[in-house]
Amino acid sequence: MLGEEEKKYMINTYGRQAGITPVFVRGSGTRVFDSAGKEYLDFVGGLAVNALGHCHPAVVKAACGQLEKLIHTSNLYYTEPQVDLARCLVEHTPADRVFFCNSGAEANEAAIKIARKYAKQHEGSQGYEIITAYHSFHGRTMATLTATGQEKFHKGYEPLVPGFRYAVFNDLDSFRSMLSKNTCAVMLEPVQGEGGVHVAGAEFVRGLRQLCDDNGLLLIFDEVQCGLGRTGKLLAADHYGIAADIFTLAKALGGGLPIGAMLCTEKVAEAFSPGDHASTFGGNPVACAAAVAVLREVLQKGFLAETEEKGRYFKEGLLALQVSFPGLVKDVRGLGLILGMELAGDGQLVQRHCTERGLLINCIAGRIIRFLPPLNVKREEIDSALAILEESLEQLCRGGS
Repeated sequence: MLGEEEKKYMINTYGRQAGITPVFVRGSGTRVFDSAGKEYLDFVGGLAVNALGHCHPAVVKAACGQLEKLIHTSNLYYTEPQVDLARCLVEHTPADRVFFCNSGAEANEAAIKIARKYAKQHEGSQGYEIITAYHSFHGRTMATLTATGQEKFHKGYEPLVPGFRYAVFNDLDSFRSMLSKNTCAVMLEPVQGEGGVHVAGAEFVRGLRQLCDDNGLLLIFDEVQCGLGRTGKLLAADHYGIAADIFTLAKALGGGLPIGAMLCTEKVAEAFSPGDHASTFGGNPVACAAAVAVLREVLQKGFLAETEEKGRYFKEGLLALQVSFPGLVKDVRGLGLILGMELAGDGQLVQRHCTERGLLINCIAGRIIRFLPPLNVKREEIDSALAILEESLEQLCRGGS
C-alpha cells in the first residue's frame, strides 16, 4: 500500500483522512482519477493552484516546449521566459517591478524584507513592525509563520520573529490602534482563505489605504490564494479600486508548477540592490513559461467576467442549501470562485461523504467547507457538486457517519 510506504519514509506533516485518501495518478480539466480508476470532480484544485484545471493543454505545451530547450540556469544570467512573465505581470497590474521565487511563503518573505529595508532607507526611520490580521495565513517560514495571525501555527516554534502585531480583520479602528513609531507596513489578505474565507469590506480596505498614506506606511496585499482571477478580477484589489504598494502571487501562477512572485512599485523596488535578496530556483524557465501560458488564458476576453458570473451562480446554489438546511448551514461567504460554507456540524464528515461520492472539497477549522474549483469550471459541474453536497448534508442531518 502506498499509504503505508509513505508512513515509513515521509515525515508526518499532512492531515490525510484515514481510509478515504485516494492515490491520484491522472488529471484532466476538473477531473482527477485515482489508482483504482475512480473519477473525482476536483473542487479543491490543489488549494487554488490548478486554476485552469489539471493538465491544461496550453500550460502543458508551454512547459514541455521549455523543458526541451532549457530547464534551469542561474539567475546570474538572463532567460527569455522570466522576462516575458515579468513584462506580462507589470503590463496588466499596478506593479512596476517583480521578484520571482517558488511559493507564496517565499513571496511574502520577500515582501516583509523589502518593506523593512524600504522603511530604514527613508527619512531615517527605524520602522520594522508589520500589522497583520487575526485569522490570516501568510506562510510557514519563520517570518511568515509569525505574520500569520493564528496562534495554533505559532505553538512549538517560539521564540517567534519580532516585529509583528495583530489587528481585527475588517476593523479599521483596530488596525489604527496597533500603529506605533516602529510600524512600517500593513499586510492583508483581501480574502482570507485558510482563515475561513472572509472577505474584506470595501470601506475597510479603502480606509487601510488611507491609513497607510497618512502615516507613511506601505500597504501589502497577500494575493497568493485570492489573486490571478480567483475572485473574478485579475487581482482581488481590483474590487476595491485601490492598489497596494506591494502584493504577492503564487498558487495559480504556474498552473500547477511551483512559482511565486513579489510585485511592487518603483519606489519600493529601489530598496533592494544586488545581493539583498535572491532565490536559486526563482524564475525558473519552465515555471515561467507555464505561468505566461496561464496568464494568457486568464487574460482572454471574457474569461474573468465568466469566472465572476460562475462564482455568483455557485454562491446562489450554496445559499439555496443554507435555506434547505437552516440548522446545519450557518453561513455562506466568499467572492468569485473562492467560497466557504460554515456548518454547525462536523465538516470533516461532509468532506468524507463528498469524497466517497466523487467530489473533492476542503474542510478547514473543523466546520468550514472551502471551495476552490478551477476558474474554467462549467455550470453543469457546479450543479453536480451542489447535488453531491446536498446528499452529504442530508446524510449528516440523519446522523450518518
